[in-house]
Amino acid sequence: MYKKIIINAAEHETRVALLEDGNIAELFIERGDVSDIAGNIYKGKVQRVLPGMQAAFVNIGLKQAAFIYVRDIHGGRYSDIENLLIEGTEDENNSISVHGAGPSPHFINHEYHIEDLITEGQDIMVQAAKAPMGSKGARVTTHISLPGRFIVLMPTSDHIGISRRIEDETERNRLKEIVESLCNDKFGYIARTAAEDIRKEKIAYEMGFLKNLWENIQKKYQTSPAPSLLHKEVAISLRAVRDLLVHEAEKLIIDSRSGYESILSFIESFVPGLKDSVEFYEGLEPIFDAYNLEGDISRALEKKVWLKSGGYIVIEHTEALIAIDVNTGRFVGKYNLEETILKTNLEAVKEIAYQIRLRDIGGIIIIDFIDMEKKSNQEKVFNALKEAFIKDRSKTHVLPISEMGLIQMTRKRIRKPITQFLCEPCFYCDGEGYLISRQTICYNIYREILRESHDMMGVKVSLRVNPEISWRGKPSYCFP
Repeated sequence: MYKKIIINAAEHETRVALLEDGNIAELFIERGDVSDIAGNIYKGKVQRVLPGMQAAFVNIGLKQAAFIYVRDIHGGRYSDIENLLIEGTEDENNSISVHGAGPSPHFINHEYHIEDLITEGQDIMVQAAKAPMGSKGARVTTHISLPGRFIVLMPTSDHIGISRRIEDETERNRLKEIVESLCNDKFGYIARTAAEDIRKEKIAYEMGFLKNLWENIQKKYQTSPAPSLLHKEVAISLRAVRDLLVHEAEKLIIDSRSGYESILSFIESFVPGLKDSVEFYEGLEPIFDAYNLEGDISRALEKKVWLKSGGYIVIEHTEALIAIDVNTGRFVGKYNLEETILKTNLEAVKEIAYQIRLRDIGGIIIIDFIDMEKKSNQEKVFNALKEAFIKDRSKTHVLPISEMGLIQMTRKRIRKPITQFLCEPCFYCDGEGYLISRQTICYNIYREILRESHDMMGVKVSLRVNPEISWRGKPSYCFP
């Protein structure tokens, strides 16, 4: 599969698209606001400790207070439900979507309560693990991790691990021996995929660089007021180089001269062999138009997505989960109902996996496939869905089809989905997605007049309403 990175860098917005065989597979957007703070390190102040939730609110200088769970505090009992970095895994630290944020894998055998670990008014160093989403503030952790090109430094851990994508056992042992020989501290390290076949000297240089960075962050913490930003993750275009260009994409094309030069400077310092993989786009047509990306992005904002066969899927966002419904639509099949349903469901599987990845949908996802009578067909759809998510770099967990014909799955959520990033609630209906009917509005007006009628005896009432509400013809719902 040929992969290419396309970067559209404007003054106030940078968009990074990962193309697979010419089709956009992932989209990342940075606008220089709080929507993309994952990986940033802050000196925060604990605002409120909630023993009943085993969590706390932390002021890190944003509009909304961040929140932290007890398992994300160094010294507390760590749960391995998410972000676990164990021997042989690289997890989100190799993903552009997390920017290196993630707790330590170091296990503590004692369970602590959050009130035993932090107190209100306390200064605390935290790293943003998830950006703010809607009404929820950022999620933070004290388990700091600093990603480099080849190595991830974890100063709150003493664990050494190797990326699971490095499969050769000899190479895994070589990297582990190198890191252990260079590790003269109590820090933890993860050798990333890009470290494969890299000389010891380069790894040593990066380990030294990351340790110096950590020392500078600690010094800044001692002298900075709370709240304040201690360390900001590199720009999204440089993260595309660090996290995607090696082992993910063969070429990077950017339309900004300053961005192009910045990337070349970054590559010269870390991976000079990739210099020829970067290209400056000089075409007159906007770069996303030249690669036919704008249409796919617009399609990813729609609720209904049509399948080639004539069927369609509907993607609904709710407060707690994402619901996806599969329908046959205009597709009537050729032979029998069961075959028509199976073909529609299998086609929907590919589109669902594509849309989830492109839209960066995370959390709990419920998929309502068309009911299939044969158990073998259910297994085909389930296996096809699991297969479709293999190339997704975000962690997913898919459960078999239930007796009600539903598939429940989860996908690691770090940022807002692009529908929330690029859209805003309707100013007219406050994001409800539907409008109150004209008939209902008339009844509401009538009831409001009745409420006020006791104070308006003998007063003539005149109403000024929208033309869509005004009396036309002889409506049965309008009051006299």
